[in-house]
Amino acid sequence: MAAPVIDLNADVGERPGAEGIAADAEIIAAFSSVNVACGFHAGDAATMRAICAEAVLRHKRIGAHVSYLDREGFGRRDLDVEPDELRQQIVQQVSALRIHAGAEHGRVGYVKPHGALYNRAAVDRAYADVVVTATIAVDRHLKLLGPPDSEMLRSAEAHGIDGVAEGFADRAYAPDGTLVPRGQPGAVLTETDAVIAHAEELATTGRFRSLCLHSDTPGAAALTVAVRNRLIGAGFEIRPFA
Repeated sequence: MAAPVIDLNADVGERPGAEGIAADAEIIAAFSSVNVACGFHAGDAATMRAICAEAVLRHKRIGAHVSYLDREGFGRRDLDVEPDELRQQIVQQVSALRIHAGAEHGRVGYVKPHGALYNRAAVDRAYADVVVTATIAVDRHLKLLGPPDSEMLRSAEAHGIDGVAEGFADRAYAPDGTLVPRGQPGAVLTETDAVIAHAEELATTGRFRSLCLHSDTPGAAALTVAVRNRLIGAGFEIRPFA
């Protein structure tokens, strides 16, 4: 019987300058897929290019981490944006990252919304449809990363693209399957043993094709190595989905 497969993804390109890129390089080495900030909540052209170069060097998959245009709020404020404007913004972000990835002989394989846009599109079908149609406008072979049983993945299925369910290894879940809001106690898991156990629990449910660990979690690279080792020891193959 073939081993079950799981991907590990992280958000990168959100820290500026050489120091931020160096920190992300350590993160990239530990993950199989990296979600690159496309300039709307964080990042810029130089960061995108450097991150793509590192990902290509290490044979990691590249995803576009698209957001509302909200650098001041780091993309974590829920904004009401006209559908056509939001669609154009997403197309702009994915297209820009494709240029930088291509310049480094890489390619963008998937799209993952960031922050408030991710949360909104997970439950709001109109916003989910905008994310999906914008993705298709760039390349209908791109995959979409989002929560299981979400409007995003339902929209992806309706439009004929591959929706990939992800879980968060370093975030707590409420009984209804939604993430515990960040402002509540215990929402973010920081203890290594807790994260490792949670990752294995999520992986064994079979509901997820990818697990996310946030790159701004203290010791994220070492934590990911520990998670990888536990999952491999449990019989999983770590492999990118895109």
